[in-house]
Amino acid sequence: MRDVAIIGVSQTKFGELWDSSFRDLIAEAGVKALHDAQIDGADIEAMFVGNMSSGLFVEQEHIAALISDHMGLNPVPTTRVEAACASGGLALRQGIMAVASGFHDVVISAGVEKMTDVVDATPAIATASDKEWEAQQGATFPSLYAMIAKRHMYEYGTTREQLAQFSVVNHKNASKNPNAQFPFEVTVDKVLNSTMVADPLTLLDCSPVSDGAAAVVMVPAEDAKKYTDTPIYVKASAQASGTLTLHDRKDLTTIEATKVASRKAYDMAGVTVKDIDVTEVHDCFSINGLLAVEDLGFAEKGKGGIAIEEGQTEIDGDFPINSSGGLKARGHPLGATGIAQAAEIVWQLRGEAGGRQVDGAEIGMTHNIGGTGGTAAVHIFGRDL
Repeated sequence: MRDVAIIGVSQTKFGELWDSSFRDLIAEAGVKALHDAQIDGADIEAMFVGNMSSGLFVEQEHIAALISDHMGLNPVPTTRVEAACASGGLALRQGIMAVASGFHDVVISAGVEKMTDVVDATPAIATASDKEWEAQQGATFPSLYAMIAKRHMYEYGTTREQLAQFSVVNHKNASKNPNAQFPFEVTVDKVLNSTMVADPLTLLDCSPVSDGAAAVVMVPAEDAKKYTDTPIYVKASAQASGTLTLHDRKDLTTIEATKVASRKAYDMAGVTVKDIDVTEVHDCFSINGLLAVEDLGFAEKGKGGIAIEEGQTEIDGDFPINSSGGLKARGHPLGATGIAQAAEIVWQLRGEAGGRQVDGAEIGMTHNIGGTGGTAAVHIFGRDL
């Protein structure tokens, strides 16, 4: 197996992008990533694209061929990867494995979602849960994560203010991110007093419906310096599966797939959680951000709320989380999220994150979840191998 390096990254603006079509978004991300890598389309040998539900959101399937055609990459083999909200993370993993195996030398992994073209995105998003046992019974993702939040509050004394503070930090970081959907700050009181969605989660505890795309370009590590003076190396790529339904879980307050994937990643990278300088976690709801803090090992189970309250997740904290603004404030175009996380970590490790830069960041991690934890992808990146 070969070591893999990232030589180019990109992300479109995230938000309600009425003037951009599905194909426009992925083309924009792809072209920007190629430009960042200082290569052209003729160098690309394969593309993997994360996308959750183009058939429901824009009534278009067979998007791999559409994307290759629209980007002028034919006959480059292009493959769609689907794992609900973890589609991007798994597209990244497929690209890494294609280069690591020696099957391809120059690969793009990308992600895209156009969610605002439907009147109500809820039915499409609900397909990431168990249709028969959850969605068909009326459960939505806000209600599923609200149940998790209620249980965590009951078992560990986690407070609404602690959950709200996670959103506050995300918005603070997003205010310094020009690509963020919500680049403005909020207060704990504003989060608590925003519209109730599913008790105890309010509107500002929830990630938005978003449009957007992101892309990364990867090559064998031994060739990386031919393209850039600042390659970022893939130190680990891990994936784990968990139960699709909540009622099959041993513990509602733990996402087991996150724990398994992260421990595999730490072992692969030869690091511990204490070595991670900056992390992008999957905070589709504030409670999921808190669970990630615990399940990734930054805080003991039940102590995540205290860590957030003490400021440990802030840019200058003990373990900075979601410098981009996270899913909550940067935005969450489902298939693009895992790739956008990787782009943010690359910018951080290059020292190119501007006002949200984590000082001296050398090792970064991404954490991408599908559904309520049916899929987890964890990647670790470094300035050095």
